[in-house]
Amino acid sequence: MCGILAVLGCSDNSQAKRIRVLELSRRLKHRGPDWSGLHQYGDCFLSHQRLAIVDPASGDQPLYNEDKTIIVTVNGEIYNHEELRKQLSNHKFRTGSDCDVIAHLYEEHGENFVDMLDGVFSLVLLDTRDNSFLAARDAIGITPLYIGWGLDGSVWISSEMKGLNDDCEHFELFPPGHLYSSKEGHFRRWYKPSWFSDTIPSLPYNPLLLRKAFEHAVIKRLMTDVPFGVLLSGGLDSSLVAAVTARHLAGTKAGTQWGTQLHSFCVGMEGSPDLKAAKEVANYLGTVHHEFHFTVQDGIDAIEDVIYHVETYDVTTIRASTPMFLMSRKIKALGVKMVISGEGSDEIFGGYLYFHKAPNKEEFHQETCRKIKALHQYDCLRANKSTSAWGLEARVPFLDKSFIDVAMSIDPEWKMIKPDLGRMEKWVLRKAFDDEENPYLPKHILYRQKEQFSDGVGYGWIDGLKAHAAEHVTNRMMQNAKHIYPHNTPTTKEAYYYRMIFERFFPQNSAKLTVPGGPSVACSTAKAIEWDAEWSNNLDPSGRAALGVHVLAYEPQVPSPRDAAASFSTSKMPLMVEGAAPGLTIMS
Repeated sequence: MCGILAVLGCSDNSQAKRIRVLELSRRLKHRGPDWSGLHQYGDCFLSHQRLAIVDPASGDQPLYNEDKTIIVTVNGEIYNHEELRKQLSNHKFRTGSDCDVIAHLYEEHGENFVDMLDGVFSLVLLDTRDNSFLAARDAIGITPLYIGWGLDGSVWISSEMKGLNDDCEHFELFPPGHLYSSKEGHFRRWYKPSWFSDTIPSLPYNPLLLRKAFEHAVIKRLMTDVPFGVLLSGGLDSSLVAAVTARHLAGTKAGTQWGTQLHSFCVGMEGSPDLKAAKEVANYLGTVHHEFHFTVQDGIDAIEDVIYHVETYDVTTIRASTPMFLMSRKIKALGVKMVISGEGSDEIFGGYLYFHKAPNKEEFHQETCRKIKALHQYDCLRANKSTSAWGLEARVPFLDKSFIDVAMSIDPEWKMIKPDLGRMEKWVLRKAFDDEENPYLPKHILYRQKEQFSDGVGYGWIDGLKAHAAEHVTNRMMQNAKHIYPHNTPTTKEAYYYRMIFERFFPQNSAKLTVPGGPSVACSTAKAIEWDAEWSNNLDPSGRAALGVHVLAYEPQVPSPRDAAASFSTSKMPLMVEGAAPGLTIMS
């Protein structure tokens, strides 16, 4: 991912202002260490820090139309850029960059071009013909973006909060799936999928359709001119990403210019569940596997850097970001600049263990919708910023727009967790890839139970964090927490410790408001309590404490011999409809 910073309509267009914009843009250099660019037009500045993934030789930004009347700075990847170029046959392109289509699309379609982009992006476009500008963010918020306002009436747009927090009177998160136009002066939602409505989906579960949609989402993300790999924890989601990627590379004559053998990466403490499972998956898929170890002290020493880069004080996010931050540095040291990761599956399919307690399909679906809409504040934030801290790009196929449309159109009755019918969490996804004739994964990996990333890297990690925080936060500090931090008051010593660090880097009131409320919001504690009152006794957001449904011994839930005998290859699966015989459609 790259880093963008735009200052639009400021009262000062002097050389001193240009130097200040350059100084602030350098705060984003970790996101794009390959090149930097700045375009000034009067009182508007568009800057860019580039991480070169596609067309590294000539794709520097900002980008322009033919006569340079339209200027664009973009952080993202446009996966359908080749198809869009064909539609723009009357235009001349300066580079081979996937983002080079944006200025020309705007010429042809105005602000409506945003919905034509298949990819992830945060962008600012300046139209010098009428001195207007627009900013837009991708559908789910995979790329980070913030917007701020100066006392002089200027509008500031930045990939990270640190690019504008010292110079804006007020700033906030730029909402995903929205566009901000200077012509209107407010946000407008451009992403309006059918699942946003209150209507509960009713389409029958089609496992082959789901599988094909995910394979397409993965394959389109192999668009790269630099070395890449996959993040592999050994859990269902990352293992499916790796399996589809490895199968695609092996099925092509030359794979990519980097060969047909996939590189995979895993991080964990010595003896952690993830390291063991990831190695098994890597051996099964034949990847070149890289295993990175860290200690509790390594993680604790990195906490301040993690909070500075990830820009949050949310407990769960920081716990999971730290191992990912450490791993990203190792991956970049190997010369890899892009990885594919498995974020988003749990939100789409109700994979978190408290979904076991969902009372009906309506509430199940509504909670998945709420979780997807909040991803930009949690898992997307973590995956993007903890990797971008080292100039590494993470791509997330589960959050592909087309795949989400397919997955969220399934009648949620199929997603419900029903042990009596042999359905564990994310059963519809597991079943879609349960191919007896040409297996994607071993059964016990395909049916491995959900493990929080911060738990899977080693249970000692969370315990070590708590112990460290207890040494630095006293009981008296906790007693007065509501006076020191009246907004989102921390309720644990660990949360207090993170908050102290965060506010040292970001003391502005606007900064603390960008983080969602409460230490356990990421685990949907409120909804979990509503579904099962026993959850109220658990203040820790870790998945290992989830309602007594977690299998502590990591016992894989594989199909029983009876169910296995009744199963069949999903490559020949018929359309599944309600009322179908359980013995033909269900595998535990």
